[in-house]
Amino acid sequence: MSRSERVETQVGGRRLSLSHLDKVLFPATGFTKGQLIDYYVRIAPVMLPHVIDRPVTFRRYPDGVEAKSFFEKHVPSHAPGWVRTVEVPSTSSRGDGSDVEHPLICDLPSLVWAANLAVIEFHVPLWRVGRRRKLPAPPDQMVFDLDPGPGASIVECCRVAQWIADALDEGSEPLAKTSGSKGLQLYVPLVGHPTWERIRNRAHDLAVQLERDHPELVVSTMTKAVRKDKVFIDWSQNSASKTTVAAYSVRARLEPTVSTPVDWDEVAACEASGDPDDLRFTTGEVLTRVEERGDLFGPLDP
Repeated sequence: MSRSERVETQVGGRRLSLSHLDKVLFPATGFTKGQLIDYYVRIAPVMLPHVIDRPVTFRRYPDGVEAKSFFEKHVPSHAPGWVRTVEVPSTSSRGDGSDVEHPLICDLPSLVWAANLAVIEFHVPLWRVGRRRKLPAPPDQMVFDLDPGPGASIVECCRVAQWIADALDEGSEPLAKTSGSKGLQLYVPLVGHPTWERIRNRAHDLAVQLERDHPELVVSTMTKAVRKDKVFIDWSQNSASKTTVAAYSVRARLEPTVSTPVDWDEVAACEASGDPDDLRFTTGEVLTRVEERGDLFGPLDP
């Protein structure tokens, strides 16, 4: 690697060596790794509160979104010593009881370090490490991941999202964000110390209820054959071992779209207009939204 391909810089008091900043990661738009890093630097003030102390799973695209990618749970061996990590019991089917040393993205230098590895997507669980000795910890959020089947889109997800919001217990105020891909995700902040079994059963029961009430649009089972023109309410994400894409994470689509918090007026407006593009946001649009409106997901991780 020539010297011109590497840039030495200081981020938050940490020395970082950034490489191949002109590498195109999104060929359809010419969006480069340098632009990806710049986005994460600028979005960090609102993104970090939603990933701090949550063991991160990276999805890396070293040669761009049109090439091979891989998920990475283990912290890379070449990670700087100042990147925080946590050992979480493995959920591998091997059942060998080994731990996975996950990275924790708790500050700007760590976020920039990850983006420099061509980490386009950041996925986090519904629990935080905190000071607990036994991991995984109890959930602090519940999620409904709405996945449109063939023939459906985020428009239908918006309709289902409003049914979920109406069906939730009083005081359970869900917050919505786009997946940055095809669907919509609803998060409910949890109080007290609910168990994983309790929130998973609660999410499952609500999904089954809505499927019974709206069989023309809702499915609660994972069978792909029954999803045509319908929305799958993925209640199974409420598991200590599962992760969901983080708020403000870029997604590896044709363009650099973002998992974007939205308000309920926008959800209703998209359902009314029938236009999926109403809830499709790229990096530049998200930065403008945050500048004008702040973090719509703020109440989830105050």
